[in-house]
Amino acid sequence: MRDFNFNRRAISAALMAAGLMLAAGDGGAQSSLNTLTAEEKAAGWRLLFDGKSMAGWRAYGADSMPSGWQAVDGSLTRVSRAVDIITRDQFGDFELTLEWTVEPRGNSGIFYRAVEGLEWIYHGAPEYQILDDPGHRDGQNPLTSAGSNYGLYGVPRGVVKPAGEWNTTRIVAKGSHVEHWLNGQKVVEYEQGSPEWGKLVDGAKFKAWPQYGKAMRGHIGLQEHGGRVEFRNIKIRELK
Repeated sequence: MRDFNFNRRAISAALMAAGLMLAAGDGGAQSSLNTLTAEEKAAGWRLLFDGKSMAGWRAYGADSMPSGWQAVDGSLTRVSRAVDIITRDQFGDFELTLEWTVEPRGNSGIFYRAVEGLEWIYHGAPEYQILDDPGHRDGQNPLTSAGSNYGLYGVPRGVVKPAGEWNTTRIVAKGSHVEHWLNGQKVVEYEQGSPEWGKLVDGAKFKAWPQYGKAMRGHIGLQEHGGRVEFRNIKIRELK
């Protein structure tokens, strides 16, 4: 009986220690969110969202931030009805990285080189599609699935993670060359303004909007599309 009690105490102590280690590990992961390492700072990276402040963002076509976007547990989150939002700063050649997750059947997007003065942001800015592919009808078409250059360049299947899980995105834009990356895999590559690109634009709904894809410098935008979407670790560096 004495040996049994000793073993039970030892097992309990080990489980408690493991729990503490897991808690510490989770706290460490949380504390590293929305931060830059010394190496990233030296390489020219900057945060577009620090997990708390919305100071670097505003509504498309307005100077204020809509209340439907909030900082929630370290994520820039669409929590209720709102409008598309954009960075206050503009970028030409850049590398952007971030993480995102959507609710089941969720739909959103990341706009880049966005200009104002248009009725809607997508009348001018290319879009990196964000989507719950299995749950949304757009996920049936590679041209409108997660990671696509929406409506123009499609993506391979099986790269996006399910709704509720975190995906990683990387967008590289240097001159006319643009790349979309999803979960470490390059899924789209195109030349903005090229003959091939122009032919695709002319064959899509974008043909109706003369300013579509013409700007080589503009805002980064996040799309309001009626559902919950979260973004974190939003980092950018300008390329030379």
